[in-house]
Amino acid sequence: MARKTIGERLAQLEAQRKTLQIRLGKQERAIDTRRKVLIGALVLHRLENDRDVPIGGGLAAWLRSELPKFLTRDGDRDLFDDLLKPQLHEPSLGKVGSGSAV
Repeated sequence: MARKTIGERLAQLEAQRKTLQIRLGKQERAIDTRRKVLIGALVLHRLENDRDVPIGGGLAAWLRSELPKFLTRDGDRDLFDDLLKPQLHEPSLGKVGSGSAV
């Protein structure tokens, strides 16, 4: 069996890299679409059920408060790991109203 030249092997690896890049792009778009669908479903749900609930403290803080209650599947929660992590400039939800002074 004849061995492939270095150039042929590099071309094959480049083709594999391009294929993997395309798959990665599709995967990232699918995740982005799923996140948008879930955020939209949450907003529509709130509009239908709790129309008078104000979104105080900023949208990101509101989403950090509401999304954990709304998302039921672990896979869906994983999509929002970056958003659900407590931010440095905001108090964590567990410490709000605890009555303890530091």
